[in-house]
Amino acid sequence: MRELLVATKNPGKFKEICEALEGINFKLVSLEGMILDDADFVEDGETFEENAKKKAKYYYEKLKGRFEFVLGEDSGIRIDALSGELGVKTRRWGAGEKASDAEWIEYFLKRMEGVSERDRGAEFICCAYIIAGGEERVFRGETEGLITHKLEAPVVAGIPLSSCFKPNGLEVVYAALSVEQKNKISHRGKALSPLKSFLETL
Repeated sequence: MRELLVATKNPGKFKEICEALEGINFKLVSLEGMILDDADFVEDGETFEENAKKKAKYYYEKLKGRFEFVLGEDSGIRIDALSGELGVKTRRWGAGEKASDAEWIEYFLKRMEGVSERDRGAEFICCAYIIAGGEERVFRGETEGLITHKLEAPVVAGIPLSSCFKPNGLEVVYAALSVEQKNKISHRGKALSPLKSFLETL
């Protein structure tokens, strides 16, 4: 079976990507636990597309010859009350990327204390960049919603915001949705659905 390298060390993202791409004729491989000197990689793109492309190309070249198929993904959130603060820097924002999920989300919820409903509007964005042999494609997904006042579901490792982001039109947060529901309406699901269709043509 062909292997697809998913260029992430985030267990939550990898799990969701595996769920969204379930059924394709590829074995998905994560960077987590891989012995790899990637200290020179800098995620400094100004857009989600740039970061997703940088990840895919960096690891494609770093592991040249080992993986013909490499997926780079970048995602984050924009929040009305924190305009310009998160976006491509979402996980590095606030308590920082070295903070635990609990530390990060605690800092985030404290920053959101006292914010009115009007300013709790948010948008999750995901970009997936695939290198598939000689082809390269980018796919994008977006989902609007709002930030709840407290966590409304247990925190999922690597993606703590999913426990306090409620998509428009639904009564529950991301983390309370079934896999099938989330793949249909989430930013990541929307980006990976057409990517899955593309892979199925190869």
